[in-house]
Amino acid sequence: MHKRRAADQAQHRVEELRDSYGPPTQQQWTRRQSQTYETAVRAWRDLDRDAQTAMTEYVKEEGKDQGQSRHKLEAKVRKAVQDG
Repeated sequence: MHKRRAADQAQHRVEELRDSYGPPTQQQWTRRQSQTYETAVRAWRDLDRDAQTAMTEYVKEEGKDQGQSRHKLEAKVRKAVQDG
C-alpha cells in the first residue's frame, strides 16, 4: 500500500506541475521548470514501477492462498490506499 500511495502522490505532483506551468508543448518553460518536471516524471515512473512489482508479488502470495483474482486483489489494495 505504501508504494502505491507514493506513486499516486508522485503522479499528483506531476499533474500539479503541469497545471502550474502549462502544457509542455505550448508553453516556453524555463530550464529549471523543465528539470523539475522531468525529475517529477522520472520519480513517478520509478515509484509506479516499484508499486507494480510489489503488487505482482502480493498477488502471487495472496492469490494462491485466498484463490482471488488479480483484479480483485488490486481493487482491494486501491480501496485501502484511498481510505488512507
